[in-house]
Amino acid sequence: MRDVALSLPGAVEQSYNHLPGYRVRGKLFARVHEEPDAIFVGCADIAERDSLLQAEPAKFFITPHYSGYPGMLVRLSAIDLGELTDLLTESWRLNAPRKLLAQFDTER
Repeated sequence: MRDVALSLPGAVEQSYNHLPGYRVRGKLFARVHEEPDAIFVGCADIAERDSLLQAEPAKFFITPHYSGYPGMLVRLSAIDLGELTDLLTESWRLNAPRKLLAQFDTER
């Protein structure tokens, strides 16, 4: 997770609740969660999150803390590197400033 998160432009590692967290320009886009084998990633909205939770409950879940927040927990043991990269990149995109997004899209 760390390597993928830090490969994104402007991403930095900064502790969140004494666990690794990843930010872009000060905004949290992912973090290691207190739940074993879980990370937190942001989603575009609650509807998208709920759709993923319903479609793949073995991979994605929430705790009551996240019920009203557009983010979810991901079981690392249930996803492969490609899916992890997609999830982290999407969460990063939701938090990155427009200039950084444009630069990222141009370089891809």
